[in-house]
Amino acid sequence: MYDHAVLKSLLGAWALAASSPAETRAVEEHLSGCAACAEEALRLRDAVGLLHPEDNLDLDPRLRSRVLEGCLERRRPRTPVPEWAAPYDAETARLDALLRDMAADEWRAPVRLRWFEDERQTGADTTVSGVIAHLLAVDGLLAGALGLPDPLGDGPEERSPDGPDERTTALWRSLAPDERPSTVLGAWREQSHSVVRTVSFAPHLGAERELPYRDLRLPLRDAFLERAFECWVHAGDIAEAVDYPHGLPLPEHLHQLVDLSVRLLTESLAGRRRSGLAAPPRRLAAVGAPGRTLRLEVEGSGGGLWHVPLDSPGAASTEGEEVAHIALDCVEFCQLAAGHVPPRDAAAGQEGDPEAIREVLFAAASLSHL
Repeated sequence: MYDHAVLKSLLGAWALAASSPAETRAVEEHLSGCAACAEEALRLRDAVGLLHPEDNLDLDPRLRSRVLEGCLERRRPRTPVPEWAAPYDAETARLDALLRDMAADEWRAPVRLRWFEDERQTGADTTVSGVIAHLLAVDGLLAGALGLPDPLGDGPEERSPDGPDERTTALWRSLAPDERPSTVLGAWREQSHSVVRTVSFAPHLGAERELPYRDLRLPLRDAFLERAFECWVHAGDIAEAVDYPHGLPLPEHLHQLVDLSVRLLTESLAGRRRSGLAAPPRRLAAVGAPGRTLRLEVEGSGGGLWHVPLDSPGAASTEGEEVAHIALDCVEFCQLAAGHVPPRDAAAGQEGDPEAIREVLFAAASLSHL
């Protein structure tokens, strides 16, 4: 089928593995009997190895942190970002970078927001633009507590809703059908910058100052971590919708986010008990006294080892009082806490009291919300 001249001309494509199966077979059969072509094929294969490998056009997710580290080594900032606000600063910057290159039609890409509620997984359908509006609305709680303008308005005639769900719905309804995505993005970007600047330039606010948030009162440091966690989760929702990679936070930031979720497990478990969704405590203990605990081992970057009180929030953890052990991957634990993985489907290593294990897994999923 092929003469010598044709086979010789196919050597380049063969060396690049770009020839068809039939051409490949013909070339390789020819090389076994033609010393000149075999020598040329060897040179071409060696040359291919010298070609620059195909690079990923996406920037290294750690590039920003490396550039900042280099700058800070030369000149320390006069006003540093507090350590507990750094994850929020980093995650909003990463999401902003993802959104900057968004095409017009990608802003209308459908996004399914998921969370866990009343023993089942639920969700809401929106778009990429709608997700940013959701972050703008809920971050507005943080902005309002810091004395910054509320994106829903601060008019005296009608008070803005306090619940994140109600705030999101209100902002979605207020957006005009032809609202430009750049308007929502600009408002969210300015608000995220403003809250970071405010806590950086006003250290007197204090990391332990409590803010009302949903049914809780969270310290300012935990409110920032909660918003960083949601920003990362929804950035992943957007990246999935537009088929674009979005990596994990820095290990030190991810550890802070996991630690917050673990610390909120006790309150989540108590809330489920008040709602009749969890079994009552088996044995109450005084603050500082030994009580039943579950050992939670989160593996991977950002993970760690925690002991979760099962009956009394202030009970002390001792090895003799451990009744169960759960081990699962860091990313899977975060997906569970975000409501993206049903508790029954969590691929966890489990040992001990099955009821305690079930209650903690369901309490973790119940941390999720719109």
